[in-house]
Amino acid sequence: MPRQLEHSHDPQAIRQRLAGGNQPSYLPDAILGGIDGCVTTLAVVASVAGAGLPGMVALVLGLASLVADAFSMGVSNYQAVKSNEDARRRFREQENRHVTVDPAGEREEIRAIFEAKGFRGEALENIVDTITGDRRLWVNTMLMEEHGLPLTGPSAGRAGMATFATFVLVGFVPLMPFLIPALSGNQYFAVTAVITAVALFGIGYAKGVILDITRWRAGLETLLMGGGAAFVAFLVGAFLEPMVADFY
Repeated sequence: MPRQLEHSHDPQAIRQRLAGGNQPSYLPDAILGGIDGCVTTLAVVASVAGAGLPGMVALVLGLASLVADAFSMGVSNYQAVKSNEDARRRFREQENRHVTVDPAGEREEIRAIFEAKGFRGEALENIVDTITGDRRLWVNTMLMEEHGLPLTGPSAGRAGMATFATFVLVGFVPLMPFLIPALSGNQYFAVTAVITAVALFGIGYAKGVILDITRWRAGLETLLMGGGAAFVAFLVGAFLEPMVADFY
């Protein structure tokens, strides 16, 4: 049985879908924040466990690291997305100026772009006339074809907030056991390892569902990545444990 298509190819449905434009997705920002938050906090907890320090130390260091790193990741993502917005605005202003100052040269650029795509003769001239007959279409075409920029993109503020929020929410998971009074000693770290493993696998599995890729593989890849980071952090903590012991 053939696989069902993701959307209809009815002419009217196609026009409606294209008229709606491309909606920016903040899924990559959320996935980035969730995975990085969980792995970062888990690494702090693992290093504390490796150094043989009390659970309260893991909680304090974990919370401090969680807030600081979440803010840093959110700001960094904001700046990255904003740089794309700035580039799009700058090149749009540039192309508008070029069309005003040297329309003949810009027209030749349009002709060269579509000639490289295989258009020739009357078909090529019709394309050039149609595009250069609409200034907005002309500038938009130059943005996409000459500079390789999308016409729209995600909001820098929303992208930064998506990263920050998921970093904090998922990154807090490894610290939750340290708030349970009934636990003590190595029980904190054991419970942390279990629930964090479930969280990492869950993030990967959800990514697989949303992106329509192999769910279990995506979950295991994310789990192994986080587990590897925690293992390295644990080894570093264990290596420094004799040095730490001198302060206690």
